[in-house]
Amino acid sequence: MKRLAHGRNARIARRSLSFLLLFLPLLSLTARAGEWRVSPIRLDLGRDAKSGVITVFNESDDRLQVQMVAREWTQDAAGKDQYAESGDILFFPRLMIFDKKEERILRAGIRVPAAAKEKAYRLFIEEIPGPRKQQEGTAVAIAIRFGVPIFVHPLKEEPRGEVGPLMMSEGTLSVPVKNSGNIHFVIQSVLVKGKNGKGEEILSKELSGWYLLAGASRVYTTEIPPEACGNLAGLDIEVKTDKIPLHGQMVADRSMCGK
Repeated sequence: MKRLAHGRNARIARRSLSFLLLFLPLLSLTARAGEWRVSPIRLDLGRDAKSGVITVFNESDDRLQVQMVAREWTQDAAGKDQYAESGDILFFPRLMIFDKKEERILRAGIRVPAAAKEKAYRLFIEEIPGPRKQQEGTAVAIAIRFGVPIFVHPLKEEPRGEVGPLMMSEGTLSVPVKNSGNIHFVIQSVLVKGKNGKGEEILSKELSGWYLLAGASRVYTTEIPPEACGNLAGLDIEVKTDKIPLHGQMVADRSMCGK
């Protein structure tokens, strides 16, 4: 998703807050983008559901125009999202024009049949900015884009994942997480807990996560505070996902903390 903004005023602040909230509700049914929103925020398709419907709501008193484009969604060796042109997704319309407080339906479906591995796409809905009224002498132009995930489920779902091997050097812990199954999962959190030689917990840190597509890997890193690092005897990792729990462990010692 992308935001371009010029100028500073109260309206931008309100729109910016709505935009940031798009990152939070991974499992919610509605997402807001400025003064328009979409529902649901993802489509799950496959053998039993080859098409779906997305409702776009214009909640402002201004005229709204949005355009749509579909992209295949993959992740590289570092787990970074990559998008490529694809004709696998059929959708209609490709352009929507709304009057104030109007809602319209966007239909999307798949050309490709379900296969052994899940395929992932994003249907990007992007606002076409029009002229804005001047407020306090400042002209405002904003374009907001929201990518609706579309997952084409495999013939048989096999969720699997693994953590590790864990590594720590100079006080920096690296936690590799791999999705070794054939469907995506959402990493809700990565919880790092450390214990001393007596088995007492002296460290607890939580890292936020994101989608991890089938076959993809991502490394989470975090700095271990020096006051805890020198007393660590072991680390336990708990990765919470929306499908399966994952765990990892590592024996730690002072040499991993650096100077």
